[in-house]
Formats: sequence, structure tokens, C-alpha cells
Amino acid sequence: MTAMTNLEELKTKQQKMWSSGDYGKVAWLTVPLAEQLCESIQLRPGSTVLDVATGTGHVALAAARRFCHTTGIDYVPALVEVAEARAAAEGLDIDYRVADAENLPFSDASFDFVMSAIGVMFTADHERAARELTRVCRPEGRIGLASWTPTGFVGQLLKTVGKHVPPPPGAKPPTRWGSEDGIRELLGDQSSELHLSTTTATQRFLSPEHFADFFVTQYGPTLKASEQLSDDGKQAFRADLIALANDANRANDGTLVCDWDYLVAVATRR
Repeated sequence: MTAMTNLEELKTKQQKMWSSGDYGKVAWLTVPLAEQLCESIQLRPGSTVLDVATGTGHVALAAARRFCHTTGIDYVPALVEVAEARAAAEGLDIDYRVADAENLPFSDASFDFVMSAIGVMFTADHERAARELTRVCRPEGRIGLASWTPTGFVGQLLKTVGKHVPPPPGAKPPTRWGSEDGIRELLGDQSSELHLSTTTATQRFLSPEHFADFFVTQYGPTLKASEQLSDDGKQAFRADLIALANDANRANDGTLVCDWDYLVAVATRR
């Protein structure tokens, strides 16, 4: 009972976190992941697709452009509103809903393809979210996930956040979804096949300092972490973010160019 209470409290905190800042701007960076995920899972035109934790709708939009019957859910209403506006601007018919990835409002075996790019990995209860993904996917359908790796740039970014503001009780690292062992634990028992591949998305910023300031003001996890720190703590946190960017930088003109690794997992539902 205590463990469940901790996870529910964590979910509430996470929802507030993703409602802070301007995730729509950060989401620009994940557009390539949505396209790669749709290609990796080999979407079939005319099929039914669910995008879980859709955010501002990248995966759902990419699926609808491939002539799939697409639904997208997220538990942050403001993000769903942005996704709806984007679909309307493109004239795409997507069923967006406010809903929880850990309690999907769909019957068993409702979709041919169930996907999430940098979304379901941030759920509070990993096991419950994984069960929901497989529950709503039809037998022999496919589940496709794109998740940041533990050792990649964003994995190290999240570790930096944890160094300054320890995660709440009961929290498991989101990058568990971006490791082979983690994804096999979560989806392996319900999968007849599991294909994994690691790829990168190249990101560009004006400078390492611009990256740090952009993330502290726009990205929920770094914004909320910074808000909990003293003035000295904020400066130390920013310095560590700049150092992380400098270490990964492959530009030599003062700008920042770095590669962010992510794992694409495609599971065939038993």
C-alpha cells in the first residue's frame, strides 16, 4: 500500500513537472525520433495506431501522415491542446485524448500498433505502464518505443539532475526503458520477438551556455530541479550542465553540436 501511495504521489509530481516550462519547445528536439520510430516499426497504412504519452503529438502526426487511423493520449491537457492544434493545421484526423499511460481507456487488443517516443519512459510505475502497452495491442501486433539510453547525453543529463536534486522515493530511472536489460524486463514476457537498435539524434544550440539556460527555463525536470536549489546551488547546477555540453560538443566554432543516443525497441505482441 505504501509503495502504491508513493507511486501515485510521484505521478502527481511528474504531471506538474511536465506542465511546467514550455515542453512544446523542447519537443522540437524529438521530431527525428518520431519519424525513425514509425519507420522502425514498419507502420502499415490503414492500421490502427496508439501514441502513448504523445506530448505535442509527434508520433501520432507521423503515423497519421502514413494514412493510419491514429489516437494519441497524454495526461497533460495543455500538451494535448497543442497536439490537436498541430493536427488541425495539417488537416489530419487524429483522436487526441487526455488520459494516463498507466490506465489506458481502451479495451484489450484495440490497436495494431502501440508506440511511444520519449514518453512512456517517464511514467511513475514502469511495470504497470508496460502491462498497459501490451494489453491494448492486439496479438501479433507491434509495440514500438524510442527511449533515451542511460549512457547517452540525456541519460547523463538526468544523472546530473539527480546529483543536485535526488529523485523522490519509489522512482525508477526513466532510462531503464533505454537499456536492453530494462526493456527485456518490461516487455520480454509478453513478446514473441524483440528487436533493439541504438541510433542518435544530432542536436544544435547557440552555445553550451545557451543549452543550459534553455533547459533550465523550458524543460520540466531541469526547471523544477533548479527551482528547489539555493542561488549557489542554481549556479553549480548550471555549471554542471554547461560542462556536460562541453564534454559532448563536437563543434569548434563556439556553437554546440552533440549526438543524443536513444534505443528503439520493437516488440511483437504474443
